[in-house]
Amino acid sequence: MSTHQLVVLNKDDDTISIIQPDTGETTTVIETAFNPHEVEVSPNGDRIFVTCSLGGKLQVFSTEDWELEATIEHEHFEFPHGLAIRESANELWLVATYSSMVFVIDLETLDFLEVFPTHQDKSHMVAIDAADRYAYIANIGSDSVTVIDCETRSVIADPPVGEGPEGIAVHPDAGILVANQEDGMLSVLDPDSRTEVNKALLGKIPIRTVIAPDGETVFVPNRESNDVSVIDPTFDRGGEIRPWEVARIPVGIWPGGTVFSPDGTRAFVANNKTNDVSVIDVEGRTEIDRFETGTHPDGIAYFER
Repeated sequence: MSTHQLVVLNKDDDTISIIQPDTGETTTVIETAFNPHEVEVSPNGDRIFVTCSLGGKLQVFSTEDWELEATIEHEHFEFPHGLAIRESANELWLVATYSSMVFVIDLETLDFLEVFPTHQDKSHMVAIDAADRYAYIANIGSDSVTVIDCETRSVIADPPVGEGPEGIAVHPDAGILVANQEDGMLSVLDPDSRTEVNKALLGKIPIRTVIAPDGETVFVPNRESNDVSVIDPTFDRGGEIRPWEVARIPVGIWPGGTVFSPDGTRAFVANNKTNDVSVIDVEGRTEIDRFETGTHPDGIAYFER
């Protein structure tokens, strides 16, 4: 029998809420180090990895009993934040915002395999393509995206995007999608030329870019307009195929971390300032429920095993 649970990080409580996604019941609350921000689930579902940003730590918890397995520190963990898993190589990629350093960590041994700088300002979120070949890092302070060859660990480009890029994801058809906080635009990068080829208007202070499992929908939560932009990644605008905002879904105050259910029928959006999670009917593009959380929820994951 499979297990389905939401993992929600409560930044101001220093806790994780484990929530039943069908009922909204919180079944477990786990204490963390100071200020948990982002979370990734291991490929086989046996662990979660949590960056505790102001605490300067990466914590690892077992999903079997939700016990803390390890706390990892590094001298360059200055606001450790964005996480992505390179499954084919059994690697966790972590980016620290204030040091703009990239950390490659072995998923099993938790050893550091590589540590290197982006040479950009405020490197914040990281995404890895489906082939596990390239990593893309949004640099808030440099208005750029760092492109890294995952095999050689080398920076190969830093293409400019909009103002204050934060949310980033790689779509198999549309390209690299970057949500820019300051100008409220979605930058679209071509993965071959690594240049910006299109833009789309979003809401106010967009901070994440999350792709549905089937790739047909992209959600971008807008922190200060309190809604979610629905992006059609292959929208036809008079013969030109490009990502485009096709709807807005009102949610709670300061939406942030967003995740889809594995079947893509629902999405869950953590609302930082209403201390809850919006449940969205993806096809109907409406909020259908709210789940209570701890204080200032943000990072979120869907756990299935």
